[in-house]
Amino acid sequence: MSCKSILIIVFLISSIYSNYAQEGKYLVSGTVTEANTGKPIELATLFIPQTNYFAESDVNGSFEIKLNSSRKQILKIHRLGYETGEEWIIFPKDQSIINLQIHLKQVVSTEVLIRSDKNTDGPVVRENAASFQLLPTVSGNIESVLPSIGLGIRPGAGGELSSQYSVRGGSYDENLVYINDFEVYRPQIIKNSQQEGLSIANPDLINDLYFSSGGFDAKYGDKMASVLDIKYKVPEEFKASVQASLLGGSLSMEGSTHIPKIKDRKLRFLLGARYKSNQYLLSSLDVKGEYQPRFFDLQTYLNYNLGPNAQLNCLINWNYSQFHLIPESSTVGKGNFLQVLRLNTVYFGSEDDLFDQKMAGLSFTYFPQKRKIPHFVKMLASTYLGNEAERFDIQGYYRLAEIEIGNTSLTEAKEVSLWGEGIQHNYSRNYLESIVYLGEIRGGIDFKNIETLFKSHFVQYGLQYKNELFQDKVNEWQRIDSAGYSLPFGSGKLLVNEVVKAENEIHSGKWNIWMQDQFNQNIGSSYQLKWTLGLRGLYSMLNDQFMLCPRGKIELLPIQNSAQRVLYLAGGIYAQPPLFRELRDPGAHVDLNQKFQRSVHYVLGYKSDFLWKPISDKPFRWITEFYYKTYSDLVSYDLDNVRIRYSGHNDAKAYAVGWDNRINGEFVPGAESWVNISFLRTRERLNGVQHKTHVDAQSDGKDVADVPRPTDQLFALSMFFQDYLPMNQDFKMHLQGTVASGLPYGFRGNNIVYRNEFRHKAYHRVDIGFSYKLWGEAKSGVRRYNWTKYCRSAWVSLEVFNLLKVKNEASVRWIKSIYDYQFAIPNYLSSRRINLKLRFDF
Repeated sequence: MSCKSILIIVFLISSIYSNYAQEGKYLVSGTVTEANTGKPIELATLFIPQTNYFAESDVNGSFEIKLNSSRKQILKIHRLGYETGEEWIIFPKDQSIINLQIHLKQVVSTEVLIRSDKNTDGPVVRENAASFQLLPTVSGNIESVLPSIGLGIRPGAGGELSSQYSVRGGSYDENLVYINDFEVYRPQIIKNSQQEGLSIANPDLINDLYFSSGGFDAKYGDKMASVLDIKYKVPEEFKASVQASLLGGSLSMEGSTHIPKIKDRKLRFLLGARYKSNQYLLSSLDVKGEYQPRFFDLQTYLNYNLGPNAQLNCLINWNYSQFHLIPESSTVGKGNFLQVLRLNTVYFGSEDDLFDQKMAGLSFTYFPQKRKIPHFVKMLASTYLGNEAERFDIQGYYRLAEIEIGNTSLTEAKEVSLWGEGIQHNYSRNYLESIVYLGEIRGGIDFKNIETLFKSHFVQYGLQYKNELFQDKVNEWQRIDSAGYSLPFGSGKLLVNEVVKAENEIHSGKWNIWMQDQFNQNIGSSYQLKWTLGLRGLYSMLNDQFMLCPRGKIELLPIQNSAQRVLYLAGGIYAQPPLFRELRDPGAHVDLNQKFQRSVHYVLGYKSDFLWKPISDKPFRWITEFYYKTYSDLVSYDLDNVRIRYSGHNDAKAYAVGWDNRINGEFVPGAESWVNISFLRTRERLNGVQHKTHVDAQSDGKDVADVPRPTDQLFALSMFFQDYLPMNQDFKMHLQGTVASGLPYGFRGNNIVYRNEFRHKAYHRVDIGFSYKLWGEAKSGVRRYNWTKYCRSAWVSLEVFNLLKVKNEASVRWIKSIYDYQFAIPNYLSSRRINLKLRFDF
């Protein structure tokens, strides 16, 4: 099915639901201000519990909510750093408009106060995570929604089964992830998306997230592509949720309590437990067999106020993934109108993988009150422990044949000719132990009371030390026997190829120091410039290298209605020191003198809020960015499913150029939707290699200046659409669709001169979910029994994954004949599956 057909179907589905939507008849408007000073509060979230009605205050504190009913309802107001407010909405008789003046009080919470004062604009996307709780996702990870809400994000090669993603041509290893300022580490030796479990970020605990696709500030760490900065909730009351489906389940609790007889002492807690088994999904893959995946995640986050000036935070996580497979057989087809090939394989053996991760982080924040020059100091310490094992011994007896054309059944079609048969034997015993210690001190000083040409200076600084230890043991090989001959064919000896045996211990220490200043400058009486200038220094004890990375951002916005239009320019130098995978070449040899990979970002963006009257009275937001990135001292790599095979050396230069667009708003009143469209071109050149490309079958090749990188993907469209029935808003629809051009790949083991000459087919997928609220606080006429009277809401969802039943390619399997010809047979991702999900909120 073509991309055009997919788009038509997706938008037809969206249009059908949109036709049922209706405009609200009752208007609630007003302003949100600070109780003590009367200053307007921006980005306050106003919502009616258990409904789709919500709004966000603008820079002037103003908001509007349109309702379809005039009945008495409660309006809740939430803003980080302020006490949660409540107001009753009561419309006077014969009136359809009311105006509210809402005043919020600040809470004594050190970390929250810091965040509420400084909001990030420009190239950073900020979203509330509550909108994604009912989204149909296969992986169950928050990363699944990033392609719909972030700029320039594309799903990884592992597709829907994986939480990996690529940003503007970068690999997954080039992305930073933080949870409440703690940097997150991930498993290193995962080879395919079937092995991937749950990512550390628990969607039930997330309050909001910030994502930057490039040009990010100096306060963020040392990666070249992106930053995902996740903030967990700051609970004020007890809540809990339970969720169960055919793919697993989750439990979360949150709450807060005052410490008796101790003034200004308050303890807040978050607790989350998740279990996932994608056995049901894996049964739709081409490889049939006994799948036994088990994935667990348990974590808690504690927030304790030591008094009015200090706060202690603790994050603890245990993530456990086990994957067991006994494959039996597979049948895969590949071809066109003129020729169809069929690969039948019978397997013997098994695979058993283990990924055990533990993390603990502790932070202390000091924020003295009533100072002329406000400032804060924050100290963080964290530990990451990883234990990974990959063990498989699998023999595949294959038969590759050309079959008759026109037969609709791949298994029943008759053979026309035999292309090859033999045995492919893969063996692996790989182990990795990881220990990372991190200590950091950071702070900030707000010079808002000092009068200069530049207003509101906010200076931040930080010093960090990392100690990394990796102990690696590799033993893997492959044997290919075609028609009784081991390949490569030798002198009668049994030969194996791709033999890798090594033991490595990598011990590295890293220092980084940074400082940045944020300040404003008025241009006349109409416009304002917001500057963010920073400098980051990085030193690695492994290769004795030091590097300075200047970064900056300039934003031009009107003084009045600043939320409507922002023009910005961002960029800088970004260095990425090697962690573990980049140091190893395909033979598991380690280059301890490897230099930092470097990238220079140039980002030009524009953000605008606009009205689209035929669709909605609420403003839509359009964000567009043009970018150009150069790379030097790059470590080249090949992609094989989610495995990144690095060359192990600084052997390449590259560039990436592209254009990203995002539109989000209420296509249906009270239900926000997102649409992302991206264009990308990223190319590379290996040092000392004259790259070529084939013009025709007989040609020796044509010289080219550069070749596609493994992440080169010209076009990507992602959308997340929400809707509901106007006569019954308890019935909702959630649709997520992705269309992207195919990723390049080349011959395995010989992908140098004629590099990445082939491409996978375009990736296109639609997941849809239908949810119905069984009961809720605002729902009348529903009788409660026993424990259900304590339940705030209950939802039942029916989800259809891969609605169009598209066979997307994850990777290719190279099959050789006795004559050493290679055939690329695709490995496909999951097919259509239906999931039933229940969710209870207490």
